[in-house]
Order: sequence, then structure tokens, then C-alpha cells
Amino acid sequence: MNTDENEVKKDEVEPIDDVVIESDDTLDDSVIAEENMAETIKKLRAKLKKSQADASEYLTGWQRAKADFVNARKRDEEERKEFIKFSNERLIESLIPVLESFDLAMANKETWEKVDKNWRVGVEYIYSQLKKTLNESGLEEINPVGEKFDPARDEAAEYIPVTEESKDHVILGVIQKGYSLNKKQMRPPKVKVGEFKKE
Repeated sequence: MNTDENEVKKDEVEPIDDVVIESDDTLDDSVIAEENMAETIKKLRAKLKKSQADASEYLTGWQRAKADFVNARKRDEEERKEFIKFSNERLIESLIPVLESFDLAMANKETWEKVDKNWRVGVEYIYSQLKKTLNESGLEEINPVGEKFDPARDEAAEYIPVTEESKDHVILGVIQKGYSLNKKQMRPPKVKVGEFKKE
């Protein structure tokens, strides 16, 4: 072999130390890359956990707000219904004397029977229409004859002595009808109450 060929061959051969150094660098890079990846995964997991906690908090808040809204809507609807129920109270209250006038006109049977039949039938029809309309609006008569006297509901106008103990504090008659509107008492009935006294 001549020296020129030897020189070429020496140049072609890589020094062993260089190869080892290169592989050490690659190893260090992969370790660093793994550490960076582990750190990145750790950061991403922390972000995910925080995002899930935030989402859960937002969902809970949204559900609470939705429930509050639904409850508020129900309350408003109930209040509206109550308002409608009692909005006509004054009008209905002013029509009660009209009902009582009809009752008084028809109370005296003898006089009422003397009135022309066609006219009487017409008036009775108008009276029944008025009562029906007021009943549909929630007006009810309170006529507690035969029931025990209830001071929360009734107004005692007169006490009548009775001989039977079973009629003590029992309502014997109604002087003036009472009325309630949608189960709320508008006017108490004025009543005659039995009063038993031992002799």
C-alpha cells in the first residue's frame, strides 16, 4: 500500500471518541425531551383538572340560576292567578246588594205570586244568570243554618233561648247572608244563635 492510500483510509475512518460523544448527546437530548414531556403532561393535567373544576362550578351555578328562575316564574304565575282571582273583588262586592234586592223582592211569596207570570219568570231568569256569573267568578253564599256557631266565620246578631241542650250555640236562622270569594270570606253571615240555659 502506498502512503497516499493510507492517508485516504485514515481520513475515511471515524474516530471512536467522536461517535461515543455523539451518542451521549443524543441520550441527553432524549432524557431532556422525556423530562420536558413529563413536565408538559403534568402541566396539562393540572390545567385539565382546573378546567373540570371550573366547568363543574359553572354548571352548578347555571343549574342553581335555572332553578331560581323556574321558581320565580312559578311564584309570578301564582301571584298573577291570585291577582286575577281577587281583582274583581270590589265589583263583586258592589253586586252583592243587587243579589240581596232580588232576594227581598222574591221573599214575600204572596206579593211575588201576584206579579204577572211572564214578568216574574223574566226577573227570576235574570237573577239566576247573575248568581251563576258570580258563582263562576268564585262567589259563594255562606248559609250556616243548623251548624254550630263559629265566631271566626259568623256574626251573632241575636241569641234565642232554646229548651233543647242540643241546640245550644246552633245557628237557627240567617238574618243576612254571608259571602266568600274564592274561599276567602268577604262578609260574615249575621245569624240567630240558640242559647240553652238551665232552669
